[in-house]
Amino acid sequence: MTTAEKPKGGLEDVVATSSAICYLDGDRGVLAYCGHDIHDLAKSATFEEVCYLLWHRRLPTRAELGDLQSQLAAARPLPESIIRLMRSLPPVNGMDALRTITSALGHYDAEADDSSPQAQYRKAVRLTAQTGTVVATWGRLRAGGGPIAPDPVMRHAANFLYLLTGERPNATSIRAFDCALVLHADHELNASTFAARVAAATLTDMYSAVVAGICALKGPLHGGANAEVMKMLLDFGQHATAERVDEAIRAKFARKEKIPGFGHRVYHTEDPRATHLRQMSLELGKRAGNTSWYDLSQRIEALVKSEKKLNANVDFYSASTYYTLGIPIDLYTPIFAVSRMSGWTAHVLEQYANNRLIRPRADYTGPEYPQRFIPLDQR
Repeated sequence: MTTAEKPKGGLEDVVATSSAICYLDGDRGVLAYCGHDIHDLAKSATFEEVCYLLWHRRLPTRAELGDLQSQLAAARPLPESIIRLMRSLPPVNGMDALRTITSALGHYDAEADDSSPQAQYRKAVRLTAQTGTVVATWGRLRAGGGPIAPDPVMRHAANFLYLLTGERPNATSIRAFDCALVLHADHELNASTFAARVAAATLTDMYSAVVAGICALKGPLHGGANAEVMKMLLDFGQHATAERVDEAIRAKFARKEKIPGFGHRVYHTEDPRATHLRQMSLELGKRAGNTSWYDLSQRIEALVKSEKKLNANVDFYSASTYYTLGIPIDLYTPIFAVSRMSGWTAHVLEQYANNRLIRPRADYTGPEYPQRFIPLDQR
């Protein structure tokens, strides 16, 4: 293999499969689910509509959406044994808890090993419904509260906030969180989605496949950047002066430190999801009567863009958005999974429907073949 033929690290730009689910154009900053531009979906669609779109490749009618909402509502409550398991876990982080609990949910699904398309679809609905309940309930239990039964009338975003806080959320908070779920629902062959598809290609069960996705998302090179953004903002403090912020960011530049929430492997323009999260951060701040986290984020964004030519990605403004919603920082990555479960299951369903075992090759760089075998007593 010549130097020009050698594969790029991280499979960069390698086309690994065909898919009808997500379209990306990094040069133009385009993200689309099944042909629908993310800007249209963020402005006009609910998370439930997006789930239907990812699973069926088209938007639902009013009746179809109502049916899906009913299915999600029925699936949202957790078995009491799962609540007991959550209580019994040591004080692990949210992704570790989600990995364990998602795996355990498979033991309580009578259709876990049913590979018919109808059963696989029902599992996708159950997993998406219950992931929100798991993460919100875990956050509530860890904070010393008791579990709350999901409200069958509330939709997905509202239920999550209600189960986490115990308070019925206002319309602005519901819309902001619903939009965040829409924006995070899928993103083509990111690391976690690829991991889920590789697992699904072995014809393992859906629970095992999405646990593979959760394990990949736990890694800090995939999930967790928005938590690091918020920690950075908190280090500055709400009342940090512009001079102090500029000095600290430039010092990070000088030390060649990465500023969390900037740059993206695919996009060479602004991440289209950041456009909406920026606006949500501002609107939530205005409603709370305090836009300081948004203002601080704006200052950092302007400096990084001016001096490093890097654009904000999906993580940068989701940090202040979630913080203003009162969501604990260590739930930020699990919340990513609350949304992405819809995309993971869509990709798993697509893999099952036209499956071939995913088995790539490696460019061998080890010792020259053949090596002479030296007997043990002569080494």
